[in-house]
Amino acid sequence: MRVLVTGGAGFIGSHLADALVVRGDDVAIADDLSSGRPGRVPEQAALHKLSVADSDSLEALVGDFGPELICHLAGQIEVRASVVRPAEDARVNIVGTVNVLEAARAVGARVLFCSTGGALYGRDAPIPSLEDVLPLPESPGGVAKHCAEQYVGLYNRLHGASHAVLRLANVYGPRQDPAGQAGVVTIFCAQALAGRRPTIYGDGRQTRDYVYVADAVAAFLGAADRARPGTWNIGTGVEVSVLELARVISDVAGRPVDPVFVSARPGELLRGALACGQARRDLGWAPATPLSTGVERVYRWIEAGAPERGR
Repeated sequence: MRVLVTGGAGFIGSHLADALVVRGDDVAIADDLSSGRPGRVPEQAALHKLSVADSDSLEALVGDFGPELICHLAGQIEVRASVVRPAEDARVNIVGTVNVLEAARAVGARVLFCSTGGALYGRDAPIPSLEDVLPLPESPGGVAKHCAEQYVGLYNRLHGASHAVLRLANVYGPRQDPAGQAGVVTIFCAQALAGRRPTIYGDGRQTRDYVYVADAVAAFLGAADRARPGTWNIGTGVEVSVLELARVISDVAGRPVDPVFVSARPGELLRGALACGQARRDLGWAPATPLSTGVERVYRWIEAGAPERGR
């Protein structure tokens, strides 16, 4: 297929672009490079520097390239940034998604939308959370993703499209910025490697569902191949506390990890895990990478200098 990956110079998007190229798809990348890096893009994929919030540039690219599929991963992903700048978060995550849907409609392309599971369901959701739970997000970023999902569903009803939504758990792996504000696995691994004490916000008992990046990419490929509408959780269904994660990293590093505890941050949930039986049934997908294995891969990647094309 001809596939456009928005956010394809980013952490997950570049891994997805790699996988699409390997299987023989014709791939183009749209990324404003605010957090993405050109060095992550496979040489077989053309990189176009633009923001999905710029409808004219996006429509021109889609019209020229003529994708059959758009994997929409571009977006503002940091919870704290969404709390501080909710209007900017909405501009990128809501308006940007509508621009992608409109551009796709003009050429008859299908859209796979990368949403969030962790920030969507809310504090009262059962754990692990099912797709039919009413979303009650606790942050502007979660609200924006939920709103964008509603537009995806609307375009399916209004225009007879077959767009799909993948609600990702906390994805981690090589190429996630060790110096960034998101991605606790990578941040903690980098701090452990440097002999620094990682910072834990709150008491460390808050839980998340950590899914390795290659497993998340496999879910996108499964959804691409089945060409059906739907909303699927992509995670492991397993709660892992921050304290447990620190212990796993300590085992990989071969040295104690002694965290510093500070006040909890607003807008973050205490618990989170996604039920993924529906993805297993509809997409033939299941997570394959144990947490200890994935964490070790991240640690060794950082140890090797965190190369942009490292896997």
